[in-house]
Amino acid sequence: MQQIDRILDKALLGERIGLEDCVTLFESDEIEKMGHVANQLMLRKHPDPITTFVVGRNINYTNVCDVYCRFCAFYRPPGSKEGYVLPDETILSKIQETMDVGGTEILMQGGVNPDLPFTYYLDLLRKIKIHFPAITMHSFSPAEIHKMHAISGGLSMEEVVRQLNQAGLDSLPGGGGEILDDRTRRKISRLKGSWTDWMDVMKAAHRVGMNTTATMVIGFGEEMEERALHLLRVRDAQDECIANGYDSKGFLAFIPWTFQPDNTNMKREKATPEEYLKTLAISRITLDNIDNFQSSWVTMGPEVGKQSLFYGCNDFGSTMIEENVVSAAGTTHKVNIESILRLIRECGKIPAQRNTRYDILKMYNETEGALHDFVMQN
Repeated sequence: MQQIDRILDKALLGERIGLEDCVTLFESDEIEKMGHVANQLMLRKHPDPITTFVVGRNINYTNVCDVYCRFCAFYRPPGSKEGYVLPDETILSKIQETMDVGGTEILMQGGVNPDLPFTYYLDLLRKIKIHFPAITMHSFSPAEIHKMHAISGGLSMEEVVRQLNQAGLDSLPGGGGEILDDRTRRKISRLKGSWTDWMDVMKAAHRVGMNTTATMVIGFGEEMEERALHLLRVRDAQDECIANGYDSKGFLAFIPWTFQPDNTNMKREKATPEEYLKTLAISRITLDNIDNFQSSWVTMGPEVGKQSLFYGCNDFGSTMIEENVVSAAGTTHKVNIESILRLIRECGKIPAQRNTRYDILKMYNETEGALHDFVMQN
């Protein structure tokens, strides 16, 4: 217990914790104590009692993938009769629906599709920006960017990212980070690439002036040292971005969540809410150079989501109007922003809608209701 106190006191004094300290925190069950310190550190960066959220939509433009991650229930192999690539008109329609309800962000991600040329992505981004110049394309995971690099005809990684940015890609999400250590990556996703492959894409984005986010997924059976290394590697990359004075702010946010084993080829027990909250707190304590932490309340549930606002989170993430195909006949997708406002208010916080860059677009007082209840029939 004294060792944990020493580490937490060091963090409160503004001193960085190292690998051994971080591992010690992960091995501890002093969750509430860590949460208290994480909350204090969050309040130093965000002293006002405001919790932000973004109105965004997830568009899965293709489910064809040749990476075959064991933990993924979404992909279909090349040649599968269940594989698809959404028509451009469908994508544009989904973006219009998002704009119609006050949405500002599109998280367009899909499988690593070997059948799509690099020009497909450039042409699609240009078409989107012609129709919707104000929408923020926060899209494509590093694994997808790596595939684009492989089929680009010899372009450098930095040039691939630059051309995507010029075509209309505004920022990169941190999908596919999982655990940034190759011991676990080789077990769960051998073809996805090393942790340095993921980081190389992010660093290239930072060099060309794009902002990104970083993620971590726990619960694959990884060692505590791997979790700690993941955090330190993200911190080091952020240090590099800041030291070089890039136009990018680097990683704008960090988002940890837990592996969801249902319907996958990996049978593991779900990580507990306590493990998630501990990971969140340690992440805030360790990543002293990243300002924003998003709650994974959609994954963990609303009650844990509320707790996360006292364990280091200042942001409730995206409304995520998303594709959840539950039958071939059609399904209803609903995003109720009123529930987000209610959950944030129940924590004594003031809700505020933001954009992808974390600029506040709208504040909500105690009596103000939701922007919209959006129901969409497919």
